[in-house]
Amino acid sequence: MREESGRSLIEILGVLAIGATMLAAAYSMYKTIDNRQKRLITFETIADIAKKTKILYEYSGYTGVTVGKLITDGAIESAKLPIGTLEIDPKPYTFTIIVSGLTKDECEYFKIKKADWAAKIKPNNDDNGTCTNSTTNSFAWYVE
Repeated sequence: MREESGRSLIEILGVLAIGATMLAAAYSMYKTIDNRQKRLITFETIADIAKKTKILYEYSGYTGVTVGKLITDGAIESAKLPIGTLEIDPKPYTFTIIVSGLTKDECEYFKIKKADWAAKIKPNNDDNGTCTNSTTNSFAWYVE
């Protein structure tokens, strides 16, 4: 009888299958953590923008406040957010921070996230608070 050394093809395929399963699970976990981090950073950035806008323009009125003006005045460094697109809608005594281009999951996240600094919130400019299944959701925080 002949002696064999090394691994068989079946054993190698088994090890590769286990490795692929572990890699898929790790990637899924990474994406979950990455999405959570992007949402949290976006929310904290918006809260910071609201605070700085109130400090700078509360007594002079919010008319004329834009993202570009906030950058020029040094309130924020850039208009980039990890998710969505930032807009400011000023009124004489209030302003609205709008983030557009959100998925349904991101919209739902902001809907349940507590924002003490916002007088009210509106997903998709809808009083019912409906987030749609598209990637064109928007979310508005009304600050007084």
